[in-house]
Amino acid sequence: MGLAMMIFGLVLFIGTHVVTTRRDLRARLIGIGGEAVYKIGYAVLAIAGIVLIAYGFGAYRADGLIDLWHPPKWTTHLAALLMLPVAILLAAAYSRGRIYRAVKHPMITAVKLWAVAHLIANGDLGSIILFGSLLAWAVYDRISLKHRADPGGPPIPVGGPKNDAIAVVVGIVLYLALAFAFHPLVVGVPVFGA
Repeated sequence: MGLAMMIFGLVLFIGTHVVTTRRDLRARLIGIGGEAVYKIGYAVLAIAGIVLIAYGFGAYRADGLIDLWHPPKWTTHLAALLMLPVAILLAAAYSRGRIYRAVKHPMITAVKLWAVAHLIANGDLGSIILFGSLLAWAVYDRISLKHRADPGGPPIPVGGPKNDAIAVVVGIVLYLALAFAFHPLVVGVPVFGA
């Protein structure tokens, strides 16, 4: 039951994000009800997807993991290490500096790295479906960005070293919050000391 709920949530979440990459479909949907209705529908479906993913994955874990392979212990340490650049990349998506300019799409890169980190540290079916699906979506999204020809608005200004410093500091704080608060309390798996 939990696995099915999680998969349905992934379909909702990834599906709404794929619609964004299909510019002709997106334009038709906006044409039907207007941009405000499109954005509200998009937000509702994406949030519903996240909720279903979270509850479904939690229920799946509570029912017992379906192990497909047993990763070596060192993979959890590698995953914890990889999560630091993930957090910094997430911050760099909003504090646009040289990191942003070099990576181009730090949010998508962060999702890909996050998914890979979790795939190498988890060998159960639910984790492989969850993180593998999100990795596949992020790869698809990045490829679609290369082929998208939106006229867009004016370019968003990109700063310099100050914005990078902000991204690094905020990223470290985010990393610590995820590792010491979110992961053990919400996911139920401690990152350190296990």
